[in-house]
Amino acid sequence: MSFFQRFEEIRTGFDRPFWVANFTELFERLSYYGASAVLAIYLNEQLHFSKELTGWMIGTFGFVVWFLPVLGGTLADRFGFRRALMFAYLVMSLGYFLLGSLDAPWMQTVRLGLGDKWLVFGILMIPALGPAVVKPCVAGTTARASRENVRAVGFSIYYTIVNIGAMLGPVMAWLVRKKLELGMENVFRVSAASVFLMFLFTFFFYRDPAQAGEKKVASVAAALGNMFVVLKNFRFVLFLIIFSSFFIVFWQEFVAAPLFLRGYVDPNADADLLLAVDPLAVICLQIPISFLTRRMKAFTAMTLGLLITSLGWPILALYPTVWGFVAALVVVAIGEMVQVSRYYDYISRLAPSGQQGLYMGYAFLPIAIGYFVAGPLGGYLLKYFGDVLKRPELMWWAVAAVGIAGTLLMVVYDRVFKPGEEHGPGTKG
Repeated sequence: MSFFQRFEEIRTGFDRPFWVANFTELFERLSYYGASAVLAIYLNEQLHFSKELTGWMIGTFGFVVWFLPVLGGTLADRFGFRRALMFAYLVMSLGYFLLGSLDAPWMQTVRLGLGDKWLVFGILMIPALGPAVVKPCVAGTTARASRENVRAVGFSIYYTIVNIGAMLGPVMAWLVRKKLELGMENVFRVSAASVFLMFLFTFFFYRDPAQAGEKKVASVAAALGNMFVVLKNFRFVLFLIIFSSFFIVFWQEFVAAPLFLRGYVDPNADADLLLAVDPLAVICLQIPISFLTRRMKAFTAMTLGLLITSLGWPILALYPTVWGFVAALVVVAIGEMVQVSRYYDYISRLAPSGQQGLYMGYAFLPIAIGYFVAGPLGGYLLKYFGDVLKRPELMWWAVAAVGIAGTLLMVVYDRVFKPGEEHGPGTKG
């Protein structure tokens, strides 16, 4: 097939909902990562929450964001992608707006009545509900609105758009906070405006793509029932728990790293802008790294990715500078790139025959578990090593130790269960 023939296939291979949904995904990710880039700093520096409370808040927020897609897909399937997307964007716009309005005069009575801790926690749960619906809707649209011969290209476009949004979000946060001098609270308001525009865009331009006879889950109750089916698979659950160590290490990027940089390295550091380094590295390096690791078994690639990411943070311990922060983020991103696509491949192979779809829905669980642990852990390490021992840089050795322990457990798991061999249903690595 010639280049022009392939180009024509790609040009005509996607229905309109594909482009509309992925366009909205770009702005949803911009909003999410823009808010996430300043969230820890906002809670700690502006609302004066302790490091431990800040970590707990962010960890719980991240857990809800990444756990609920398991159920969000069921809701989207029952009510239709269009209605589900509009609901998600409207909810997120409300949540981000409220988060940016905590200092507004009309909010003061509520703050006095509930107290900042529980008010902020409640508000954080509102935008956390949105991605749980958006992710399965956009991924589902990408599958339904792509011809079979270009579906892989469609998911590559989707993944690229996610990373572009993840890169633009921190840049947006920096521009609003630093260049325009509008304050951190207006970062959340810009995020709110962005997703509200996507609500309008979805309302006017998105239509549900044709369904290809997919088998639907009958109800939310059935989805909850399926959870117990999955949790009965000890081997699968054990893998999810062990591999969550990757995300415990990875999510420090949004939990402890910004607070460490501004609290112990440079109080004026543009931590929000620097968080664009990770997705920028992914955009630039994902293809060559995928090429270099293409012959590696999935389980080996995941284990290597975990180890690389774990070894990224000690750079910041050895060189506690802004450039050390940048270097650490690049290494963390390389570890992410080594494992990310192989992780989903492994999940699909680990699933028993005929249950791949069900098991793929639980691929988000280690991400959620990792965030839930990473938040409180990051806050505790900052407090203990920074405020008690007065040696904050040592905390990164503790973070690395978590990842190295996870790496060793992955090796043990590999030896015991031999995921690279035929050893029960769906076990090829």
